[in-house]
Amino acid sequence: MAKSDGCDYFRRTNLFWIITVTFSMGYFTCTVFVPEKIPFENLGPLGTLSRYLVDNHADLMYKGWWAMWAVHVLEAVVAMRVCSQKGIDNAATRCLWFVQTVLFGFASLGLLLKYDPERPKQH
Repeated sequence: MAKSDGCDYFRRTNLFWIITVTFSMGYFTCTVFVPEKIPFENLGPLGTLSRYLVDNHADLMYKGWWAMWAVHVLEAVVAMRVCSQKGIDNAATRCLWFVQTVLFGFASLGLLLKYDPERPKQH
């Protein structure tokens, strides 16, 4: 296999973060848009807190939901800049970093920030 020059560097986010972020964002989305589908009474302290927020601060939660996505998109834009700075210029690879960072936020961006094109990691 040919040695890579780093222009196609991509690492998938850890499975722990994929599951955690997917569950958290999914739960938040459900509490904002379909709270009647969530069995709050079966979720212990998380259910109690969620029920309180849904009942008393639904507008704040809605704005928070949009803010959450805005932060993830901002992180993805930062990921594109970091790709440029680190010499990752393969369009498909940059697209992978963008999408992964939109979905998983800093769990993805952190991998990109750790990448040192001067000293590639040996596997």
